[in-house]
Amino acid sequence: MADEEGNVTSENLSAGGANGADTGPQIGMLNQYIKDMSVENPNAPHGFNWTSQPQVDVQVNIQVNGINEEVSEVIMTLSVKAATDDGVQFNVELDYATLFGLRNVEPDQAHAFLFGEAPRLMFPFARRVIADAIRDTGFPPFVLEPIDFNQLYLQQRAQAAELAAQQPAGEA
Repeated sequence: MADEEGNVTSENLSAGGANGADTGPQIGMLNQYIKDMSVENPNAPHGFNWTSQPQVDVQVNIQVNGINEEVSEVIMTLSVKAATDDGVQFNVELDYATLFGLRNVEPDQAHAFLFGEAPRLMFPFARRVIADAIRDTGFPPFVLEPIDFNQLYLQQRAQAAELAAQQPAGEA
């Protein structure tokens, strides 16, 4: 919005629509929480004497649940497992969830936000929970490397479009 001279000001940007109707897109983080968590240290105390470098496996999954037309729950599932020739040293599984409010956001933009940008915003908090859990098992904290969720989202969308283009019409 602009004033009479055509200048955009903070007052007229935040003014909203007629009769209090706000038609601009709005996104907000409403709440963050641990939905489920499992921490295992199955070989303690013998597991602290590693005889070989552990192989660490990290798995990430994003799930979105619609709560109502303006609120969605994004669940980031992180699994971190370290194993040596002597067996599993630690295994941490975390379902970290965030409620996001979205108002006046186009469906394609909401999808991109919920599967790309929302996980990027959540990741530092989930990474801290994982690092603390591993430290609390008696091992040095394991700090996960940053993940480019937006790039992963774009790659998955491109792969899905490519698969759809390869499938002959009429097959489902």
